[in-house]
Amino acid sequence: MKLLVLGGTHHVGRAVVEEALARGDEVTTLNRGLSRSPAEGVEAIVADRYDQLAMSKALGNRIWDAVIDTWAWAPRVVRDTVELLSGRVSHYGYVSSRAVYQWPWPSGADETAPLVKGDPNSEDSTDYPAAKRGGELAVINAFKERALLARPGMILGPYEDLGRIPWWIRRIEKGGRILAPGPAETPLQYIDARDMALWMLSAAERGLGGAYNVGTLPGFVTIGELLYTIKEIVGSNAEFIWVEPDILEKEGFMLGMELGLRYPDNPKPSGIHDANVVAAHKAGLICRPLRETIADTWRWMQEEKNPKPHPVTPPPDVWFDSAKEQEVLQKFYS
Repeated sequence: MKLLVLGGTHHVGRAVVEEALARGDEVTTLNRGLSRSPAEGVEAIVADRYDQLAMSKALGNRIWDAVIDTWAWAPRVVRDTVELLSGRVSHYGYVSSRAVYQWPWPSGADETAPLVKGDPNSEDSTDYPAAKRGGELAVINAFKERALLARPGMILGPYEDLGRIPWWIRRIEKGGRILAPGPAETPLQYIDARDMALWMLSAAERGLGGAYNVGTLPGFVTIGELLYTIKEIVGSNAEFIWVEPDILEKEGFMLGMELGLRYPDNPKPSGIHDANVVAAHKAGLICRPLRETIADTWRWMQEEKNPKPHPVTPPPDVWFDSAKEQEVLQKFYS
């Protein structure tokens, strides 16, 4: 399959590229060329997606079997891109987000849940849910039933550029008493970027369209299993002190950032980690074991020494300050 990946150097985009190459696909990437070097084996095109003329010159009159787009900012950019590619690409996969659903998310909600408003012509990048929905609409308007919308929640795996799981891995590696966002049996729902990539590539080959929530089945793992798996893999002596969410919130921790488990005014993660993902699983989504995801992330972190989060991501110490952690442990659990 001839594949065009819009992005291709960071988390999801890099997963798409590497899985496609492993399958034997012919891969072209397009990005600004400002972050990581392109993966070996791809044809790398450099262009700024905000510049439609530059995009037109970069793409020329070429054709591809499929495109996968990870864009998360102004929807107008997606609109311009699909206009350029319409008639030259058979299938368009767009990595959207569960953020397109109106908040609060109902427990067990599927793809029929109410959506936020979005405008495919918008230049606004500040409203993430609206931007993703606008991007969805741009793709749907141009590709109709040949448009695939993947709606993940929390995304894990190598090349993670949000810094959440890498931060926890480093913190647990240090060992000692660790303030852990409890309770330990809290369900955790996520998707390994590589599993989503493989599913989207297969969907492109099959011509599968429509919107799908993508993630592990509810109850697949818990927050406790995640942290204890990290501890075992890195060989740490960490001792987890499980702290209830009301204490975390009262002490000023940014709930929702510590592991994507909770949002303000919603201390219980109902609706966040129990989305209905049956449709995607029936359509071929397969999720690898948590241990494999964590082990591969740890291996990547060692290879890249100390990978930095994406520049637009708040540094981890903003949402989980180590001094504050020790203060709370002393205050409540000494």
